[in-house]
Amino acid sequence: MPPRVLILTASVGEGHDRPALHLADQLRAEQPGVEIDVVDSLPVLGRAISLVGQGAPRIVFYRGQWLWDLGFWFFAVAPPTRSLTQRALTLFGAPGLLKLLADLEPDVVVSVFPPATEVLGRLKRAGKIAVPVLAGITDLAAMHYWASRGIDVHLVTHPESIDEVRVVAGGQASVHTVSGFVAPAFSEPQDAQAARTRLGLPAAGKIVLVSGGGWGVGDVRGAVNEALTVAGVLQIVCLCGRNDALRDDLAARFLDEPRVRVEGFTEVMPEWLAAGDVLVHSTGGLTVLEAIMRGCRPISYGWGRGHVRLNNAAFREHGLAEVARTRGELHAALVAALARGRADQSGLAGLPSAASFVFAAADAR
Repeated sequence: MPPRVLILTASVGEGHDRPALHLADQLRAEQPGVEIDVVDSLPVLGRAISLVGQGAPRIVFYRGQWLWDLGFWFFAVAPPTRSLTQRALTLFGAPGLLKLLADLEPDVVVSVFPPATEVLGRLKRAGKIAVPVLAGITDLAAMHYWASRGIDVHLVTHPESIDEVRVVAGGQASVHTVSGFVAPAFSEPQDAQAARTRLGLPAAGKIVLVSGGGWGVGDVRGAVNEALTVAGVLQIVCLCGRNDALRDDLAARFLDEPRVRVEGFTEVMPEWLAAGDVLVHSTGGLTVLEAIMRGCRPISYGWGRGHVRLNNAAFREHGLAEVARTRGELHAALVAALARGRADQSGLAGLPSAASFVFAAADAR
């Protein structure tokens, strides 16, 4: 019989829910009879963890950004406090997770939410979970936050992440670069001119996309203003995510600027990235990967906090994206990226599917 798969996510922004849903679609495509439960792990981990996980981003992402730096350093960077907080996380979160596993009786568990991954890894090491547990990792760096000893298989979106995962999870950890955490459309050929036509964009001239991620955070307004000063830029598209206040503010500020177009949350990101020449993005993560897959040059700018700071360092180290800390650096990065043209799109082609490792783990049980 097809296995039953439990996918643990967290409904905070789009960075966890989207990968969970894409993985579920890939699993169904490979084995149509598979049973899948996609569960928001925050309520499962308990009221205290849920309150922090859901409430804190709404404060620190906009008004107390230094708190995110401090909290991330405390939880995921400094070894003594990292160990302390991970033990506390397990103390509070284990009962709910164990009850969920007992209720659903999955054959295999996949977590795409780091706190849930940490609790699962510790429970697995303690012998309290018998089924295979896999971790889906959608950032390039900050693996002390994403990886955990005890996890059976780590699935990463960048091959450059593998060494860091093994630093955290052990030198013999099973780590594989896979497809399946982004929409399949990003891997499908897409003609830039056709995408521009469908989106109502100019057929000629350079197009810069400015994104604040699902939360709509960072210096989006500053990025737009800087892009307006770059020669050859004919259209700037602001992707504001679910931040309606940001969308309304930008629409009012650039009402009389025909080169600026303001958009809210979009379901056609593959087409935007096929049409655009450069992406200026604030929060790293999967959107940068999606841009790389589409050949749209990514620049990280506007919100280098917490895990994004570590991802930015890794972008620089591996040459995957430009990183700009100031408006001046952003201007230079835009000029350079536009001069280079669209990037080669073949670097991540032919990867094995995340679903194949999930099914292999279930079969080996």
